[in-house]
Amino acid sequence: MRFFYNLLTLLLLVPYAAFWLIRGLGNRSYLDRLGQRFGLGFPKIDRCIWVHAVSVGEVQAALPLIRALRERFPQEQMLVTTVTPTGSDRVKAVFGDSVHHCYIPFEFPGAVNSFFNAVNPDAALIMETEIWPNLYRACGVRNVPLILVSARISPRSITGYRRMMPLIRETLSHGIIIAAQSQSDADRFLSLGADPGRTRVTGSIKFDIELHEDTIQQGKALRAELIGDRPVWIAASTHDGEEQQVLDAHRALLEQFPRLLLILVPRHPERFSEVRELIESAGLSYVSRTEGIGCSSTTSVLLGDTMGEVPLFYAASDVVFVGGSLVPIGGHNLLEPAAQALPIVTGPHLFNAQDIADMFVEMRACVVVNDKDELALAVADLLDNPEKASELGRNGRTLLEQNKGALTRLLVLVEPLLSKKLSAQ
Repeated sequence: MRFFYNLLTLLLLVPYAAFWLIRGLGNRSYLDRLGQRFGLGFPKIDRCIWVHAVSVGEVQAALPLIRALRERFPQEQMLVTTVTPTGSDRVKAVFGDSVHHCYIPFEFPGAVNSFFNAVNPDAALIMETEIWPNLYRACGVRNVPLILVSARISPRSITGYRRMMPLIRETLSHGIIIAAQSQSDADRFLSLGADPGRTRVTGSIKFDIELHEDTIQQGKALRAELIGDRPVWIAASTHDGEEQQVLDAHRALLEQFPRLLLILVPRHPERFSEVRELIESAGLSYVSRTEGIGCSSTTSVLLGDTMGEVPLFYAASDVVFVGGSLVPIGGHNLLEPAAQALPIVTGPHLFNAQDIADMFVEMRACVVVNDKDELALAVADLLDNPEKASELGRNGRTLLEQNKGALTRLLVLVEPLLSKKLSAQ
């Protein structure tokens, strides 16, 4: 089956190249180091610990892990790979030149071999959901320890993996250590052929979120500077088909709360201009964060068209809606606003981290809505009932605190393996 998989990667090479070139027409950051996606132009590294995180959310979750590895293995260089430019930007913003960064190559065997020959990893830690047959096999044949960190498989994706069962079973046979988020995730990996002796439930390191001590103060200062004393709600990490629902909900809310401000933060920067047009079409006055000007009394929407400021926007808000959930994207990180004890509203599509979402529902730490009308009602209820909003926020913060420790459990599992590998060099 591997032969047919590799043949498929070869056939997809031209469409894949066209995809990135087309994306680059709308957002030139996708053309940055484009050759790396095809096996060209990787940094030359003597040895390194390699951490892969798809995009900005996974990078954010991986930050405590990267810092812990740098502290425990200061002699080792660190390489962080991402798929998206936003993930790259976050790596650079946090670490500057103190860690290496490059883009992960496409699954074409030649590109994968070129990547390994260039960066020479001593160990690989891959965040969450990435299962790549050629990449994993390359780790196995080169005797590179591979750990899947906060590993998860959604119920929706398990069917697709089972269609390629022989290939997936072989992919998971290269001595991979699976540090699963939950027992359900571990069971799904085991059903695909993972080694029971190398599969552990360590939890999600997203619970070990780092909230910088100045974040809340900076967010409050940003609110005082740009917004004033108006009530504020935020719709963060929104997607196509979701912003319109949010704007419709906001217009309904303005009838009850005429001074209410919406902070709208699209997930992907290439959609900033599109969302700007949606706001204009809705007839709502707005300012963009990049303009650097304050909101007047008639401003209805603050468009968050910057990267890396969502935690500040959260701190400046009274109620949080976490996007990717009113449309079938799978939902985004509920833990970031929970770390600030904020009341959270989310849509029903939460399959990207269903176990965590279920914990929030069971703990009464969020409100789940199904459409724009329910969204407006939920936000209005929380604005009208600050005690209820505070209780919701406290429950979320308690849930976060109760489930911390995944990073420690992961390091107990991983550190001896890395120490043994590195000492053998």
